[in-house]
Amino acid sequence: MNPQAAVHRTETDGIPTLFAQAAGPMRAGLVFRVGVADETLARAGVTHLVEHLALHRQGLADYHFNGATKAAFTHFHVEGSEHEVVAYLQGVCASLAALPMERLETEKEILRTEESRRETPQLPLWRYGAQGYGLVSYPEWGVRNLGPQDVEAWAQTWFTQGNAVLWVAGERLPAGLTLRLPAGPRRSLPAVTSALPATPAYFSDGTGGVLLDAVVTDSTAARLYAGVLERELSRALRQEGGYSYTAATDYTARRDGFALVTAFADALPAKQDAVLGGFVDVLAGLQAGRIGQGDLDAVRTRADSALTAPDAAVLRLPGAAEDLLAGRPSRTLDELRAELRAVTPEDLHTVAVEAAGTALMQVPGGHSADWAGYTEAPTGSSYAVTGRRFASRSRDGSALIVGEEGVSVTAGARDGTEHAATVPYRACAAVLSWPDGGRRLIGTDGLVVDLEPGLYGVDAHTMATVDAAVPPTAVVWMPPRQRTPAPEPGPAPDGSGASRAGSPGRAAPTRRTGGQTATLVVFGLLSALFAFLALSFTVFGADDPETSTGEWLAIAGFMWGLTGLLAWPAVGVLRRTRRM
Repeated sequence: MNPQAAVHRTETDGIPTLFAQAAGPMRAGLVFRVGVADETLARAGVTHLVEHLALHRQGLADYHFNGATKAAFTHFHVEGSEHEVVAYLQGVCASLAALPMERLETEKEILRTEESRRETPQLPLWRYGAQGYGLVSYPEWGVRNLGPQDVEAWAQTWFTQGNAVLWVAGERLPAGLTLRLPAGPRRSLPAVTSALPATPAYFSDGTGGVLLDAVVTDSTAARLYAGVLERELSRALRQEGGYSYTAATDYTARRDGFALVTAFADALPAKQDAVLGGFVDVLAGLQAGRIGQGDLDAVRTRADSALTAPDAAVLRLPGAAEDLLAGRPSRTLDELRAELRAVTPEDLHTVAVEAAGTALMQVPGGHSADWAGYTEAPTGSSYAVTGRRFASRSRDGSALIVGEEGVSVTAGARDGTEHAATVPYRACAAVLSWPDGGRRLIGTDGLVVDLEPGLYGVDAHTMATVDAAVPPTAVVWMPPRQRTPAPEPGPAPDGSGASRAGSPGRAAPTRRTGGQTATLVVFGLLSALFAFLALSFTVFGADDPETSTGEWLAIAGFMWGLTGLLAWPAVGVLRRTRRM
């Protein structure tokens, strides 16, 4: 191994510093042990807001710089000349010590605009609930209500000298670099919560495709397992079955000794059964130990190539900084390569068994995975509170119950039993409060109860009682609504319907991304073209003396069927999204 690829540890103004020698422009990053998972749902977005404010004074520069707020870490990184790197890092520290509060409202608007373009994952919500690592599934509701004192207190608590690590890649450590940060202790990782009574588990979502994640011990074998899983999914679902276009996996270290293996396969509506079945079969094969040596060798070779690349040590610096902040042991590139060589198919089998026991699967709407041994994730509560009952004015049998311990919404199921969603006041992650009197209570388990006075006829005194019972720190004041919604009044009659909501109006379509817009345009144009051709042949083809009636019907039917197939992706985008 090239000795220049080694990572050296030193200090800069009391801040642990990781340095790797590298040619070219200097690269550096300042990493803090704070992220979304350290927030509460009612104050979600405060870390991201601090990041934006800290970068404002950088203005427009010729060198590249940016920031990133993750689940448990916040990064500030830069690439440029030595003096540019020094100016950036010192400017970030100066801003963190004295945030530009004159920019507070402007940065809030920027964050809301950024949020409107972001798609949030649902698996963390179902696995962790509306707290900790599950908060990455929710909007940044807290940003709207944060004042200067709230933001400054957060920065002074988390963005401190003891809670930071610096990494640098260049020919030398930058001269004259000083990092002035307030004193503060190293912060432990966020607590890992759970909203799943049992695993493996599944939930049904309206979008196409199959998505799964599993918690495994963070190891080299687990990283290779993720790569082998991707090869198996691609082989079974794309190459052999032709069911999916994309079959991919991801590996994310949580820095607490565990990691998340995520796998995804997309599917057209007509292929969802085949994709779900094939997905489960691939997992079962790996769990049974059917792991080819050739697949392991191919993934191992690719991983080893990454570790022997000229910039391997540099690329590992941000992750090494996170490990240092989390108190995780650091390994050299030679040690990692030795671990790669030692992994066997039996080691991957062990990981596959571990992953099977912790798996959470998102299946397309209308499907289930109980036949594969997965338990349905709870969409309701095991009990309803005792208190005053308000029947729904829609006369659908649902009711709202307001008690001393919390609130519940109930509905009768087809089997005659009553199903409920309950949010106890003591476990209320957030209360969305609208000026028209509407309230949405979200429990730490992710379950939701909507209090719409017009739907249930709740009197003002009762609403005041609820407002007084919820923790003041959980209240999120929302802007006026254009109209008072008529929400789904509770669990569905089959007992499946208490929602785990990530945003107001659970039925509202998501905003359309650039990729979805491209899909809409391409397939819309193709379907329009084939519709024109099909219509032309249908009208004029019957008069062709060289075409029999049977041939005319067959060709016309084929062309119209192809038109419908091309139109389906565009229709799916229109149904699931709305234009920005």
